[in-house]
Amino acid sequence: MSDALVRVENLSKTFDVSPPWLDRMVERIPRQLLHAVSEVNFEISRGRTFALVGESGSGKSTIAKIVVGLLSADEGTIVIDGVKMGEDTAAVRKLRRRMQMIFQDPYASLNPRMRVDRIVAEPIRAFGLASGRGVMARVGELLEAVGLSAKDGRKFPHEFSGGQRQRVCIARALASNPAFLVCDEPTSALDVSVQAQILNLMKDLQDRLGLTYLFISHDLAVVRHMADRIGVLYLGRLAELAPGRELFANPRHPYTRMLLDAVPDLDMSGRARTPVTGEIPNPIDPPPGCPFNPRCPLANERCRIEVPRLRAAGAALVACHAVEEGRA
Repeated sequence: MSDALVRVENLSKTFDVSPPWLDRMVERIPRQLLHAVSEVNFEISRGRTFALVGESGSGKSTIAKIVVGLLSADEGTIVIDGVKMGEDTAAVRKLRRRMQMIFQDPYASLNPRMRVDRIVAEPIRAFGLASGRGVMARVGELLEAVGLSAKDGRKFPHEFSGGQRQRVCIARALASNPAFLVCDEPTSALDVSVQAQILNLMKDLQDRLGLTYLFISHDLAVVRHMADRIGVLYLGRLAELAPGRELFANPRHPYTRMLLDAVPDLDMSGRARTPVTGEIPNPIDPPPGCPFNPRCPLANERCRIEVPRLRAAGAALVACHAVEEGRA
Protein backbone atom coordinates (compact mmCIF):
# COMPACT_ATOMS: atom_id res chain seq x y z
CA MET A 1 0.00 0.00 0.00
CA SER A 2 1.31 3.42 -0.94
CA ASP A 3 2.37 5.77 1.85
CA ALA A 4 0.36 8.56 0.18
CA LEU A 5 -3.20 8.77 1.47
CA VAL A 6 -4.11 11.63 -0.88
CA ARG A 7 -2.80 12.12 -4.41
CA VAL A 8 -3.75 15.10 -6.60
CA GLU A 9 -2.65 15.15 -10.24
CA ASN A 10 -2.99 17.97 -12.81
CA LEU A 11 -5.90 19.57 -10.97
CA SER A 12 -7.52 22.48 -12.83
CA LYS A 13 -10.69 24.49 -12.23
CA THR A 14 -12.20 27.36 -14.25
CA PHE A 15 -15.30 29.36 -13.35
CA ASP A 16 -17.48 31.06 -15.96
CA VAL A 17 -18.09 34.58 -14.58
CA SER A 18 -19.55 36.00 -17.80
CA PRO A 19 -22.60 38.30 -17.78
CA PRO A 20 -25.88 36.72 -18.93
CA TRP A 21 -25.97 35.61 -22.57
CA LEU A 22 -28.36 38.35 -23.70
CA ASP A 23 -26.22 41.09 -22.11
CA ARG A 24 -23.15 39.71 -23.84
CA MET A 25 -24.91 39.67 -27.19
CA VAL A 26 -26.22 43.24 -26.87
CA GLU A 27 -22.98 44.70 -25.53
CA ARG A 28 -20.75 42.36 -27.59
CA ILE A 29 -18.78 41.22 -24.53
CA PRO A 30 -16.80 37.97 -24.82
CA ARG A 31 -17.09 35.20 -22.24
CA GLN A 32 -15.06 35.75 -19.09
CA LEU A 33 -13.38 32.74 -17.52
CA LEU A 34 -11.73 32.83 -14.10
CA HIS A 35 -8.80 30.38 -13.91
CA ALA A 36 -8.89 29.49 -10.21
CA VAL A 37 -6.60 26.42 -10.26
CA SER A 38 -4.15 25.33 -12.96
CA GLU A 39 -2.28 22.01 -13.16
CA VAL A 40 -1.73 21.47 -9.42
CA ASN A 41 0.03 18.29 -8.26
CA PHE A 42 0.78 17.12 -4.70
CA GLU A 43 0.64 14.13 -2.37
CA ILE A 44 -0.11 13.83 1.35
CA SER A 45 1.44 10.98 3.29
CA ARG A 46 -0.56 9.12 5.92
CA GLY A 47 -0.50 10.81 9.32
CA ARG A 48 1.19 13.94 7.94
CA THR A 49 0.19 17.56 7.32
CA PHE A 50 0.43 19.20 3.91
CA ALA A 51 -0.11 22.96 3.90
CA LEU A 52 -1.12 25.26 1.06
CA VAL A 53 -0.12 28.90 1.54
CA GLY A 54 -0.49 32.03 -0.53
CA GLU A 55 -2.23 35.38 -0.72
CA SER A 56 -6.00 35.73 -0.85
CA GLY A 57 -7.24 34.76 -4.30
CA SER A 58 -4.49 32.24 -4.96
CA GLY A 59 -6.89 29.26 -5.11
CA LYS A 60 -6.31 27.61 -1.72
CA SER A 61 -9.93 27.22 -0.66
CA THR A 62 -10.98 26.16 -4.16
CA ILE A 63 -8.53 23.26 -4.02
CA ALA A 64 -9.80 22.31 -0.55
CA LYS A 65 -13.41 22.21 -1.74
CA ILE A 66 -12.53 20.19 -4.82
CA VAL A 67 -10.61 17.62 -2.76
CA VAL A 68 -13.58 16.93 -0.46
CA GLY A 69 -16.07 16.96 -3.33
CA LEU A 70 -17.87 20.26 -2.67
CA LEU A 71 -16.74 21.41 -6.14
CA SER A 72 -16.01 19.36 -9.25
CA ALA A 73 -12.71 19.61 -11.08
CA ASP A 74 -12.56 20.48 -14.78
CA GLU A 75 -9.40 18.43 -15.28
CA GLY A 76 -7.16 16.20 -13.22
CA THR A 77 -7.66 13.34 -10.79
CA ILE A 78 -7.93 13.07 -7.01
CA VAL A 79 -7.24 9.70 -5.39
CA ILE A 80 -7.89 9.26 -1.66
CA ASP A 81 -6.90 5.96 -0.05
CA GLY A 82 -6.92 4.28 -3.45
CA VAL A 83 -10.39 5.57 -4.41
CA LYS A 84 -10.77 7.97 -7.35
CA MET A 85 -12.99 10.92 -6.46
CA GLY A 86 -15.53 12.52 -8.78
CA GLU A 87 -17.51 9.36 -9.48
CA ASP A 88 -20.77 8.28 -7.83
CA THR A 89 -19.68 4.81 -6.84
CA ALA A 90 -20.16 2.72 -3.72
CA ALA A 91 -16.45 3.13 -2.91
CA VAL A 92 -16.69 6.94 -3.05
CA ARG A 93 -19.83 6.99 -0.90
CA LYS A 94 -18.09 4.77 1.65
CA LEU A 95 -15.01 7.01 1.57
CA ARG A 96 -16.98 10.17 2.39
CA ARG A 97 -17.29 9.08 6.01
CA ARG A 98 -13.50 9.02 6.30
CA MET A 99 -12.94 12.66 5.28
CA GLN A 100 -14.29 15.80 6.90
CA MET A 101 -13.74 19.55 6.71
CA ILE A 102 -13.11 22.25 9.34
CA PHE A 103 -14.20 25.66 8.10
CA GLN A 104 -12.73 29.12 8.68
CA ASP A 105 -15.61 30.71 10.60
CA PRO A 106 -16.85 28.40 13.38
CA TYR A 107 -19.98 30.45 14.02
CA ALA A 108 -21.09 30.44 10.38
CA SER A 109 -20.56 26.67 10.07
CA LEU A 110 -22.71 25.79 13.11
CA ASN A 111 -26.51 25.79 13.03
CA PRO A 112 -27.56 28.44 15.61
CA ARG A 113 -30.93 26.70 16.14
CA MET A 114 -29.39 23.38 17.18
CA ARG A 115 -27.82 22.45 20.51
CA VAL A 116 -24.21 21.34 20.37
CA ASP A 117 -25.01 17.72 21.25
CA ARG A 118 -27.31 17.48 18.21
CA ILE A 119 -24.71 19.15 15.97
CA VAL A 120 -21.98 16.71 16.97
CA ALA A 121 -24.37 13.74 16.86
CA GLU A 122 -25.50 14.46 13.29
CA PRO A 123 -22.58 12.64 11.53
CA ILE A 124 -22.89 9.71 13.97
CA ARG A 125 -26.56 9.24 13.08
CA ALA A 126 -26.05 9.95 9.36
CA PHE A 127 -23.45 7.21 9.00
CA GLY A 128 -25.11 4.81 11.45
CA LEU A 129 -22.10 4.61 13.76
CA ALA A 130 -24.17 4.32 16.97
CA SER A 131 -27.78 4.22 18.12
CA GLY A 132 -29.86 5.00 21.18
CA ARG A 133 -27.94 6.10 24.25
CA GLY A 134 -24.69 5.22 22.53
CA VAL A 135 -24.99 8.36 20.38
CA MET A 136 -25.01 10.78 23.31
CA ALA A 137 -22.28 8.80 25.07
CA ARG A 138 -20.09 9.18 21.98
CA VAL A 139 -20.91 12.92 21.79
CA GLY A 140 -19.74 13.36 25.38
CA GLU A 141 -16.48 11.55 24.59
CA LEU A 142 -15.86 13.78 21.58
CA LEU A 143 -16.53 17.01 23.48
CA GLU A 144 -14.14 15.96 26.24
CA ALA A 145 -11.53 14.96 23.64
CA VAL A 146 -11.45 18.54 22.31
CA GLY A 147 -11.23 20.14 25.76
CA LEU A 148 -14.91 20.78 26.50
CA SER A 149 -17.29 19.16 28.98
CA ALA A 150 -19.98 16.65 28.08
CA LYS A 151 -22.46 19.01 29.81
CA ASP A 152 -21.62 21.67 27.19
CA GLY A 153 -23.68 19.65 24.72
CA ARG A 154 -26.85 21.22 26.15
CA LYS A 155 -25.76 24.70 25.06
CA PHE A 156 -26.29 26.55 21.79
CA PRO A 157 -23.37 27.85 19.65
CA HIS A 158 -23.91 31.49 20.67
CA GLU A 159 -23.14 30.56 24.29
CA PHE A 160 -19.52 29.72 23.45
CA SER A 161 -16.46 31.83 22.69
CA GLY A 162 -14.82 31.69 19.26
CA GLY A 163 -12.20 29.18 20.35
CA GLN A 164 -14.81 26.96 22.01
CA ARG A 165 -16.96 27.05 18.87
CA GLN A 166 -13.99 25.88 16.81
CA ARG A 167 -13.52 23.03 19.30
CA VAL A 168 -17.15 22.07 18.65
CA CYS A 169 -16.42 22.08 14.90
CA ILE A 170 -13.42 19.80 15.45
CA ALA A 171 -15.56 17.45 17.57
CA ARG A 172 -18.16 17.32 14.80
CA ALA A 173 -15.44 16.58 12.23
CA LEU A 174 -14.14 13.71 14.39
CA ALA A 175 -17.61 12.24 14.94
CA SER A 176 -17.46 10.09 11.79
CA ASN A 177 -14.04 8.63 12.72
CA PRO A 178 -12.28 10.21 9.71
CA ALA A 179 -8.76 9.55 8.48
CA PHE A 180 -8.43 12.78 6.46
CA LEU A 181 -9.32 16.33 7.53
CA VAL A 182 -9.30 19.40 5.32
CA CYS A 183 -8.69 22.46 7.49
CA ASP A 184 -9.60 25.68 5.64
CA GLU A 185 -7.91 28.43 7.69
CA PRO A 186 -9.30 27.01 10.96
CA THR A 187 -7.63 29.62 13.21
CA SER A 188 -7.71 32.85 11.15
CA ALA A 189 -10.89 34.09 12.89
CA LEU A 190 -9.47 33.52 16.39
CA ASP A 191 -7.29 35.51 18.79
CA VAL A 192 -3.58 34.65 18.76
CA SER A 193 -3.65 33.00 22.20
CA VAL A 194 -6.69 30.92 21.20
CA GLN A 195 -5.00 30.00 17.91
CA ALA A 196 -2.16 28.34 19.81
CA GLN A 197 -4.61 26.28 21.86
CA ILE A 198 -6.49 25.06 18.77
CA LEU A 199 -3.28 24.25 16.86
CA ASN A 200 -1.85 22.30 19.79
CA LEU A 201 -5.16 20.43 20.09
CA MET A 202 -5.02 19.53 16.39
CA LYS A 203 -1.44 18.30 16.71
CA ASP A 204 -2.34 16.17 19.74
CA LEU A 205 -5.33 14.66 17.94
CA GLN A 206 -3.18 13.91 14.91
CA ASP A 207 -0.63 12.06 17.02
CA ARG A 208 -3.31 10.19 18.95
CA LEU A 209 -5.63 9.25 16.05
CA GLY A 210 -3.18 9.14 13.13
CA LEU A 211 -5.03 11.86 11.21
CA THR A 212 -3.90 13.27 7.88
CA TYR A 213 -4.38 17.02 7.33
CA LEU A 214 -4.66 19.28 4.30
CA PHE A 215 -4.05 22.62 6.01
CA ILE A 216 -5.01 25.87 4.26
CA SER A 217 -3.56 29.11 5.62
CA HIS A 218 -1.99 32.44 4.74
CA ASP A 219 -0.25 32.67 8.14
CA LEU A 220 3.30 31.38 7.74
CA ALA A 221 3.86 31.20 11.50
CA VAL A 222 0.92 28.79 11.79
CA VAL A 223 2.13 26.76 8.83
CA ARG A 224 5.63 26.49 10.28
CA HIS A 225 4.14 24.99 13.45
CA MET A 226 1.82 22.54 11.68
CA ALA A 227 3.13 21.41 8.30
CA ASP A 228 5.47 18.60 7.31
CA ARG A 229 5.36 19.67 3.66
CA ILE A 230 4.30 22.99 2.12
CA GLY A 231 2.99 24.08 -1.27
CA VAL A 232 3.19 27.78 -2.15
CA LEU A 233 0.34 28.84 -4.45
CA TYR A 234 0.29 31.88 -6.69
CA LEU A 235 -2.65 32.65 -8.96
CA GLY A 236 -3.79 29.03 -8.95
CA ARG A 237 -0.38 27.51 -9.71
CA LEU A 238 2.19 25.90 -7.43
CA ALA A 239 5.27 28.13 -7.27
CA GLU A 240 7.21 25.94 -4.84
CA LEU A 241 6.76 22.58 -3.14
CA ALA A 242 9.14 21.65 -0.33
CA PRO A 243 9.49 20.05 3.12
CA GLY A 244 8.54 22.51 5.85
CA ARG A 245 12.00 22.97 7.34
CA GLU A 246 13.62 23.27 3.92
CA LEU A 247 11.19 25.94 2.77
CA PHE A 248 11.79 28.17 5.79
CA ALA A 249 15.55 27.59 5.86
CA ASN A 250 16.20 27.91 2.13
CA PRO A 251 13.30 29.42 0.14
CA ARG A 252 13.97 29.23 -3.61
CA HIS A 253 11.13 30.97 -5.45
CA PRO A 254 11.13 34.82 -5.37
CA TYR A 255 7.48 34.76 -4.28
CA THR A 256 8.25 32.44 -1.36
CA ARG A 257 11.06 34.79 -0.31
CA MET A 258 8.70 37.75 -0.51
CA LEU A 259 6.15 35.99 1.72
CA LEU A 260 8.81 35.14 4.29
CA ASP A 261 10.21 38.68 4.22
CA ALA A 262 6.72 39.96 5.10
CA VAL A 263 6.82 38.09 8.42
CA PRO A 264 7.88 40.47 11.25
CA ASP A 265 11.53 39.99 12.23
CA LEU A 266 11.18 39.62 16.00
CA ASP A 267 14.86 38.70 16.37
CA MET A 268 15.87 42.01 14.70
CA SER A 269 18.58 40.18 12.76
CA GLY A 270 19.21 43.14 10.47
CA ARG A 271 18.93 40.92 7.38
CA ALA A 272 18.02 42.76 4.18
CA ARG A 273 14.34 42.20 3.40
CA THR A 274 12.41 42.67 0.17
CA PRO A 275 9.18 44.57 0.80
CA VAL A 276 5.94 43.23 -0.66
CA THR A 277 5.17 45.09 -3.87
CA GLY A 278 2.18 45.09 -6.19
CA GLU A 279 -0.97 43.02 -5.97
CA ILE A 280 -2.00 39.59 -7.20
CA PRO A 281 -3.19 39.92 -10.84
CA ASN A 282 -6.77 39.49 -11.94
CA PRO A 283 -7.32 35.73 -12.48
CA ILE A 284 -9.81 36.57 -15.25
CA ASP A 285 -6.98 38.15 -17.24
CA PRO A 286 -3.71 36.62 -15.96
CA PRO A 287 -0.39 37.90 -17.32
CA PRO A 288 1.31 35.83 -20.03
CA GLY A 289 4.23 33.64 -19.09
CA CYS A 290 5.02 33.28 -15.40
CA PRO A 291 2.05 34.62 -13.41
CA PHE A 292 4.45 36.25 -10.93
CA ASN A 293 6.48 38.13 -13.53
CA PRO A 294 4.82 41.59 -13.06
CA ARG A 295 5.98 41.61 -9.41
CA CYS A 296 9.22 39.65 -9.71
CA PRO A 297 12.55 41.53 -9.48
CA LEU A 298 14.26 38.72 -11.42
CA ALA A 299 11.86 38.58 -14.38
CA ASN A 300 13.32 38.61 -17.90
CA GLU A 301 11.86 38.22 -21.37
CA ARG A 302 11.53 34.45 -21.02
CA CYS A 303 9.50 34.91 -17.84
CA ARG A 304 7.03 37.11 -19.75
CA ILE A 305 6.47 34.51 -22.46
CA GLU A 306 6.93 30.98 -21.11
CA VAL A 307 5.05 29.45 -18.17
CA PRO A 308 7.60 27.76 -15.85
CA ARG A 309 7.15 24.14 -14.80
CA LEU A 310 7.98 22.59 -11.45
CA ARG A 311 11.56 21.35 -11.50
CA ALA A 312 13.75 19.81 -8.82
CA ALA A 313 15.97 22.27 -6.93
CA GLY A 314 17.61 20.45 -4.04
CA ALA A 315 14.91 19.00 -1.80
CA ALA A 316 12.28 21.32 -3.32
CA LEU A 317 10.31 21.58 -6.55
CA VAL A 318 10.32 25.13 -7.94
CA ALA A 319 8.50 26.69 -10.91
CA CYS A 320 10.89 29.53 -11.72
CA HIS A 321 13.04 30.30 -14.75
CA ALA A 322 15.45 32.34 -12.61
CA VAL A 323 16.09 29.35 -10.33
CA GLU A 324 16.48 27.04 -13.31
CA GLU A 325 18.98 29.42 -14.95
CA GLY A 326 20.90 30.05 -11.71
CA ARG A 327 19.92 33.73 -11.50
CA ALA A 328 18.15 33.40 -8.14
